[in-house]
Amino acid sequence: MALARRMSRWARALLLACAAVLLPACGADGPAPGSTVIVFKHGKLFGDPAPLRALLDEFERLHPGIVVREQTLPASSDEQHQFYAINLQAKSRAFDVLAVDVIWVAEFAHAGWLQELTPQLPPRERSAFFAGPIEAVTHQGRIYAVPWFVDAGLLYYRKDLLEKYGLPVPRTWGELVRTAQAVMAREPGIAGFVWQGKQYEGLVCNALEYLWSNGGEVLSAGRVVLDTPRNREALTFMADLVHRYRVTPASVTTATEEPSRHVFGQGRALFLRNWPYAWRLFQDPRSRVYGKVGVTLLPHFEGGASAATLGGWQLAVNRHSRYPVAAGELVRFLTSERAQKRLALAYGFQPARVALYRDAEIRAAQPFLATLERVFAAARPRPVTPYYVRISQVLQSELSAIVAGLRTPHAALAASERKLRKILADEL
Repeated sequence: MALARRMSRWARALLLACAAVLLPACGADGPAPGSTVIVFKHGKLFGDPAPLRALLDEFERLHPGIVVREQTLPASSDEQHQFYAINLQAKSRAFDVLAVDVIWVAEFAHAGWLQELTPQLPPRERSAFFAGPIEAVTHQGRIYAVPWFVDAGLLYYRKDLLEKYGLPVPRTWGELVRTAQAVMAREPGIAGFVWQGKQYEGLVCNALEYLWSNGGEVLSAGRVVLDTPRNREALTFMADLVHRYRVTPASVTTATEEPSRHVFGQGRALFLRNWPYAWRLFQDPRSRVYGKVGVTLLPHFEGGASAATLGGWQLAVNRHSRYPVAAGELVRFLTSERAQKRLALAYGFQPARVALYRDAEIRAAQPFLATLERVFAAARPRPVTPYYVRISQVLQSELSAIVAGLRTPHAALAASERKLRKILADEL
């Protein structure tokens, strides 16, 4: 079954790759003679596509002779990655600008698939963005993409239940466990803490937040530093949430973002780790937890600091584009302060530019922006390496075994370190 699913995903990716070559880059009427046609590839938007199209129309008005055509990809980041890998490896010129996940930039840049954009982001301009996204788009000291919008892990909590029992919002992981146990003892049917524990990329994001908030790391100066006392302590705590403290239900081994959000959104959990998108859904008057939810930074271990895994999307230019200058201008326009503001208001995106977190109009639309600014300022990218996809595959398997209680953290970390050292040795 697993092989069949993988073959199915590759088949879909191959169909998308063929479509990229066969689909015309222009509309039925075609562009005016002599026009430069830029094709912009991005994942499917959750919302009305009109606001983004309006921005692209504005770009065309400001740049006479340039026509922008959108082509959307499936929402699945795995399918998008496969599409890009197939087409960029083949040196396809069927698209010019592409939206890329934060974890793909180093891989694509190392492969020679992206146009360098360092001139677009001189040091002074880089300071307008959060530090984490800039680190994620930098490979060997050069910039290969521009941050478009950002994501990071947050702690959601039932403020009504904490107020009911006179309990503070937890700052440390130990406080979270004690608070969860206290509320669970008085509120039958309430889970203490739900998060994403299925064997997939989301589990890596969660686990990194435990490691980092205890002073741990995966890589340091290019070396694997996984099997350490700090990391063992952090992942022992992650497993204990399920098996010792029992504040996290055993079903966490199947939980991704949406199932965990639904549990919390149905009023069946005290704490939730998730991304910022969930806030808007909890604020819907039809939600069972409407008016009952607070949001804050993730907890940390004693002596550590809160750490959130960075997510989000960046815009890059296909190195094989026929029109790299025009494509670069589109990237510059779409990542500008004005464009990011309009997208934030239209879609609830979290801007990558720091100044927008003080914009009155955006703050009125997203009241918890002050909290998000603190989270994004400290958010950390996953290991920035061209081999991240292979590293993640190893970590997903070993971390899943820890959560399921099948391996001890020490055994899993030792095995992960051996495998990662081999991956890096093979590639270097």
